[in-house]
Amino acid sequence: MTLTDGRRPGDRAVAADHVSLRRNNLSVVLRHVRDSGPKSRARIAADTGLNKATVSSLVAELVERGLLREGSADSTRALGRPGQLVELDGSGVCGVGAEINVDYLAVTALDLAGDTVLERRVPVDAAHLDPGTTLDRLAVLIRDALVAVALRSGQLAGVTLAVPGLVRGDTGGLSLAPNLGWGELEVAAEMRSRLGDPSYPLLIDNEANLAALAAFSVLRKDTPLQDLVLLTGAVGVGGGVVSNGQLVRGGRGYSGEVGHMPVAPPGRICGCGRTGCWETVVGLSALLHKATDKDDPVRDPSLDVEQRLAGITERAENGDARTLSALKDVGAWLGIGGAILVNILNPDVLVLGGYFAALGPWLKEPLEQAIRDRVIAPDGGGCRVVRSELGFAAAVRGGAQIALDQVFVDPTMIGRTESGVAQ
Repeated sequence: MTLTDGRRPGDRAVAADHVSLRRNNLSVVLRHVRDSGPKSRARIAADTGLNKATVSSLVAELVERGLLREGSADSTRALGRPGQLVELDGSGVCGVGAEINVDYLAVTALDLAGDTVLERRVPVDAAHLDPGTTLDRLAVLIRDALVAVALRSGQLAGVTLAVPGLVRGDTGGLSLAPNLGWGELEVAAEMRSRLGDPSYPLLIDNEANLAALAAFSVLRKDTPLQDLVLLTGAVGVGGGVVSNGQLVRGGRGYSGEVGHMPVAPPGRICGCGRTGCWETVVGLSALLHKATDKDDPVRDPSLDVEQRLAGITERAENGDARTLSALKDVGAWLGIGGAILVNILNPDVLVLGGYFAALGPWLKEPLEQAIRDRVIAPDGGGCRVVRSELGFAAAVRGGAQIALDQVFVDPTMIGRTESGVAQ
């Protein structure tokens, strides 16, 4: 039997298999150059096991799509004509991360090489705004990022929303964000309607998960790393866990809610409505409650969070007794919960993010001491404590990376272009 287009019944399956195989091979080559740096076509073939002719064809297509570019000559080649290195390009391919937090909104656009195209954060008292107003304001920031990408003549890989709560990534919904007072909200769908039902992928994830991925990406450049726990502190406290190089999400995607570990004595009511949660003694609200009065400017949510923390830092550096006492208390409780996590997960690295990183000079030492004293494995199980270099930009950078990761999985989502520049 012959089909109406002249092909035999099995031809379509063969064509589909060929497309799938080529897509996979494009991904293999692109990821190899990303992970290993500039390589000659011959070196890529040797490293990946693909034949040289196939690699040449794949590289040519990736250059056409604006994902690779020709680099310098291969100086490592001892004999014969030196080969041309190819390197990651992607300057015209961008991903956007956008974050909703209790007291700020943020957005970042990164290109495929990880360079910043736009970065913006604005103070917003989201806990006292209705969800619709907050999403309206975030949509404005996302549009600003899209304009910046367009001005670069770039192509958008996608947008990822970071939210501090229990996220259903498969459906784009939010089950609960206690510190925002949000529950059962289809965040991705709400944002799609505000952005005019866009054709690009729009994803949603927990902000601590995205911050952990961003921290992992930075740290593994300098040292072999497979297991990491990130603690991010703001009004709430979240955790992201990377195990064997992969983010741990749990059975339904709700892992990482370490701020609600019941380790504190009954007292202040947590945003989740319970008492005894870890974040009631180590969250930023707990620190400010201990260190400041109600009318203190550092409690003003209209100020950027880094400005507020700069005020706390200045007081600590000047030896203010109340500030130092509050930091000592928070550090002790941070050590108690941190040691529990190290005992359970045995990470290579425990990363302090958010406000924990900003006030690291006073919080890192008691955490390290608790790990030495409370972790049963010798030498704290080999865990070291580091401060994140990304500050409050970690979640949005992780979101932008998640959007860009789709390109490395399927490079064909980026259209062929003239002169290798994405349009």
